[in-house]
Amino acid sequence: MPVPVPRQRAIPAVESGQAQAAPAVGGPSGKETVRNEATTAGNNTAHDDNAHNTALNAPPADGVHHGVSTTSVSTTSVSADGPSATGVSTTGVSAAGVSTAHTTLTLLLIEDDPTAAPIVHDLLDADGRPIRVRTARNLTEAERLLTHDVHCILLDLALPAPGKAGEPDDELAVLRHVLRLAPRHAVLALTASGDAGRGAEAVRVGAQDYLYKDELDGRLLSRAIRYAVERKRSDTAERRLAEGKLRAQENARLERGLLPTPLLEGSPLRFAARYRPGRSRALLGGDFYDTVRTPDGTVHAMIGDVCGHGPDEAALGVELRIAWRALTLAGLCGDELLNTLQQVLEHERDDDEIFATLCTVDIAPDGRRAGLCLAGHPAPLIARPDRPARLLPFDNNGPALGLLPGARWPRMQVELGAEWSLMLYTDGLIEGRIGEGRERLGQDGMVEMIRRQLSEGLRGEALLRAAVNEVRELNGGELTDDVAVVLLDRVAVPAP
Repeated sequence: MPVPVPRQRAIPAVESGQAQAAPAVGGPSGKETVRNEATTAGNNTAHDDNAHNTALNAPPADGVHHGVSTTSVSTTSVSADGPSATGVSTTGVSAAGVSTAHTTLTLLLIEDDPTAAPIVHDLLDADGRPIRVRTARNLTEAERLLTHDVHCILLDLALPAPGKAGEPDDELAVLRHVLRLAPRHAVLALTASGDAGRGAEAVRVGAQDYLYKDELDGRLLSRAIRYAVERKRSDTAERRLAEGKLRAQENARLERGLLPTPLLEGSPLRFAARYRPGRSRALLGGDFYDTVRTPDGTVHAMIGDVCGHGPDEAALGVELRIAWRALTLAGLCGDELLNTLQQVLEHERDDDEIFATLCTVDIAPDGRRAGLCLAGHPAPLIARPDRPARLLPFDNNGPALGLLPGARWPRMQVELGAEWSLMLYTDGLIEGRIGEGRERLGQDGMVEMIRRQLSEGLRGEALLRAAVNEVRELNGGELTDDVAVVLLDRVAVPAP
């Protein structure tokens, strides 16, 4: 999870020399007049010194409006076995994760006519507390006063347009300029009575609402401010939710594209695979696998596991898989291939302690024998019709990649027979717990499970699906480690 960035502290009016200390909650009644934190060219010097270093458009210290829905949001994540729903509730919480129940709203009025200030008197929030008001006579003052504790901007559309804000005939140039300065703030537009067309256009451009300047009263304006803040918050939350869904969809497509497509054209072997990442809401973990057939008819299969479960480990696993495929198609195998892969790992890893286990198998064109190399990885399981499933020898297991410079990985020759099933797997399949105790399934437990499932007639995809599901059930829930399983089957063809 990203580390939350601490927000800069707001500069209260009482500290900037603009106003006296604000009354405690429950103080003034609705009949009292709100203090106007107006600043002019003659009395804003103290405020300028402090506000100059205040970050423009940062999230409000009061925790009000910067982008959180006040409703319950449900998002869906996709795993290798299908979608799973994840509910996230943000009721009553602001963008900064702070309750807005006791927040004092702050309004910034941008108005060049000082006599217009009385229209903002007697503004109360939903709890009957005064809404704080600051007044700026031009956009330069407004930019200085637009600190991160401002929640809403009340803008007179009749203000002179800034020199480079737009075309000379653009009646909303000043609004466009303010929206660029404060993209996260709620904005209310003030226009002349009867100029509904200009007000509606202001809403289309980005304002939350428009009001007639000469028809305002304190009650109407108070309600409009509260509505604008809530609408901005809702719009921001909706946009962020849509952006989050889009990113999730793009990531899912990317991760699916990183999973391998076996290259077995011309081979009689049947291929099946199952993959479940340990990371929540991810499609790809640190486990990786691949299968290719070279021009001489040899089928090469590989499965590996990068230590760790994060996105960096997943990316490293993809790099190793692609490197293995390229080196295999180039004719490398056994110790020479693993030594080159270790060099790739050492150059690509972010930490010298990162390592990867690997199992490679090269099956002869006749399908009856294979070469096996193990780099700190569990031995594959082989099942034949005439004998129970068992593990292949692992006496010559070499070290994991990335642990020992100059290591060697001996290649063992194994006999497969005329008809067989060969299962390669990562340790996520055998390290799940059995029930509520500390005992784990282990390789012996996995072998017994596969033997039973084979006796029930399960083969191919059905066998892998049943194996992974049973391991999850034995664990009492989702596995914390990535799981990858590859199955290659050779069915004997009867002689004519």
